[in-house]
Amino acid sequence: MPTPPPFQRKKFKALVQYICSMCQDNPARLGATKLNKVLWYVDTGNFLKTGMSLTGARYVKRQHGPVPAAIPAIIEELVAERKLYVRDVPFYEYDKKEYITLQEPDDIDTIFSASDIRDIDRIIDSVCDAHTAKSISLKTHNEPWHMAEIGEGLPIFTVLARSGELTEADLSWADEKIASMQ
Repeated sequence: MPTPPPFQRKKFKALVQYICSMCQDNPARLGATKLNKVLWYVDTGNFLKTGMSLTGARYVKRQHGPVPAAIPAIIEELVAERKLYVRDVPFYEYDKKEYITLQEPDDIDTIFSASDIRDIDRIIDSVCDAHTAKSISLKTHNEPWHMAEIGEGLPIFTVLARSGELTEADLSWADEKIASMQ
C-alpha cells in the first residue's frame, strides 16, 4: 500500500472554513455531523479519483461515522482567529452545532483547483441538502467502520471495502497488485 500523503493542515483548515462559508446563507444546513461527512467525502472522493486524499487528514471512528482527528483543533483555531463562530442550537432533544463564517476563506482559488472546488461544492450540496445528519452518518458505516473501535483510525482506503466473501478473482487481483509494488 502506498504511503499516505502527509496531513496538509493549511489546506484542511481552508477546506473547513470554505465548507462553513458555503452554508452561510442557512447555517442550519451544516452541523458537526454533516461537516465531518463533507470532509470525509471530499477526501475519499479525491482518493477514488486520484489515489490520494485531498488533505491527508487522518480519520477515526466515532459514533456517527468517520471524523477527521484534527477537526477539534482546527475549529478551535478558526474561532480563536475570529474567522468562525460556533453556536449550539436546540435540535429536538439535542444541541446542534452551527458554524457562522466571520471571514471569507483566504486564497481558496490558489489552494484548490477549479475541479476540486466543483467537487467540494457538489459534495456540500449533496450532504447538506439531500440528507439528514442521521442518513448521511449511516452511509459512512461501512464494514471497516463496524470492525473498528471508537477512536481507532480509519485509513482513507477503507472506502474501497465491501462485505462479502473473497473470490479467487479477488485474490488474483490482490496478488497482482502486491507483485506490481515490489
